[in-house]
Amino acid sequence: MKKSIILLSFALMALYSCKQAAKNSFTINGNVQGLKDSLIYFQYRGVDSTHVDSSAVKDGKFTFNGQVPNPEMAMIFLKNYAGYVQFFLENADIHITGKADSLNDAKITGSQSQDEYEVYTASVKNITDQEKGLYTQYDSARKTNDTATIAMVENQIDALDSQMNKQTIVFISHHPKSFVSLSQLQQLTYSTPYAELEKLYAGLDTAVQNSATGKKMAKQLAIMAKTAIGQPAIAFTQNDVNGKPISLSDFKGKYVLVDFWASWCGPCRAENPNVVKAYNQYKNKNFTVLGVSLDEDSTAWTKAIVHDHLTWTEVSDLKGWKNAAAQEYGVNAIPANYLVDPNGTIIAHNLRGAALDKKLAEVLQ
Repeated sequence: MKKSIILLSFALMALYSCKQAAKNSFTINGNVQGLKDSLIYFQYRGVDSTHVDSSAVKDGKFTFNGQVPNPEMAMIFLKNYAGYVQFFLENADIHITGKADSLNDAKITGSQSQDEYEVYTASVKNITDQEKGLYTQYDSARKTNDTATIAMVENQIDALDSQMNKQTIVFISHHPKSFVSLSQLQQLTYSTPYAELEKLYAGLDTAVQNSATGKKMAKQLAIMAKTAIGQPAIAFTQNDVNGKPISLSDFKGKYVLVDFWASWCGPCRAENPNVVKAYNQYKNKNFTVLGVSLDEDSTAWTKAIVHDHLTWTEVSDLKGWKNAAAQEYGVNAIPANYLVDPNGTIIAHNLRGAALDKKLAEVLQ
């Protein structure tokens, strides 16, 4: 009897998989109790652009339709992000049920990738729960300018991030056919060496690698190969706040932190005090900072420079995410930085908080 049940389960799984494979579009049907908004919004980041749509709400119910080339992380949200839920979108019949006052806890069914994502989130829940508490503590410390607590919490968060990365790598290694693995691999690009990323990518199923998002990842890895530690820093020239062309090569002979940021980026503005502290401490020891802003509004850019006391050279082409230098360096999240030695070689990247001070103390002693 047990054997028959097992065989039936596998048959149902196979049938479900066939139905999923045959589906070439998605339908999202939502039912959110207590939803008073007349519109609800839907967003996902495609291969080349972000897609945004809205749907009328009637009695808490709404519908979205469309097509994606492969599973992608998506979001349903209320106006001004008053409530939201993230989930994995794929070409399937997806159902979202929940309550308006706790939309982020909504139940999503019908998406196999979402089921896999929930397996991943469960595997790191202990870590994310700890980080939530630390971020609350961090915000309180910043309000009172408690620098000792800020430094302590940053170290604890860094340690948890390291644990998270290790757990994520385990998940990717054990789920090579999952698009959740591809998505998490993209997240690891900020903090993981190129060689490890390349190894993980090579271990993914060929169907995942050959997907639209998989090919995009391959291109990103190709860029990362050019900006890996030990590679010569890619040359670029952009104008400073006065319109004067500044080149990275102008700083050859010094240690230079090429710092990608923007005035509208909250984490960047929160990190700026750490960069200011490092600059002031080491600026007389053959060290400087070259800021590269992903702003589009020159007024907002220059105002942020003054407000955050950024007294080093700042440049930008005012093209936002299409900033030419950022694209050359494969920057897809900020803050991001590269430490370049006097010979123009990249010796570290994405140094934040205590990690920046530790590296500078090591090379400038």
